[in-house]
Amino acid sequence: MGQQQLLLLVLGIVIVGLAVVVGIQAFGENQKKANSDALVNDAIRIASDAQAWNLKPTAFGGGDGEFTGITLAKLGYEVSSGTYGNLNGDYVICGTPAAASLIISGTSTGNDNGVKVTITGTGPDDISTVVSDESGAAC
Repeated sequence: MGQQQLLLLVLGIVIVGLAVVVGIQAFGENQKKANSDALVNDAIRIASDAQAWNLKPTAFGGGDGEFTGITLAKLGYEVSSGTYGNLNGDYVICGTPAAASLIISGTSTGNDNGVKVTITGTGPDDISTVVSDESGAAC
């Protein structure tokens, strides 16, 4: 092989190597973003279930207009030590729910993502979400 062909071969190997490294980094960032989106989706689903529970009369197993006494188990989620977990992360109801508000915290199991959802009523505008890049959204 000539010197020019060896130079082109080395240059091709370097370019392919750089493309592989960039692709791996892009995949990792996309995976973290997808997990963050899934955490938010799950937390909003739990918040929606909590709002529906709030609107149900006590006779039907609801909160009769309050969040007091709500648990993830009462919402129909399988809990272990007060925590509901799935492939996306673990979710808890923070503290003791007040009559008019509720906070749900979600933590990723492997991507250092966290989400905190605050519910202040039963309307769609009564749910606010805060996403963090650190594992364990503080209650």
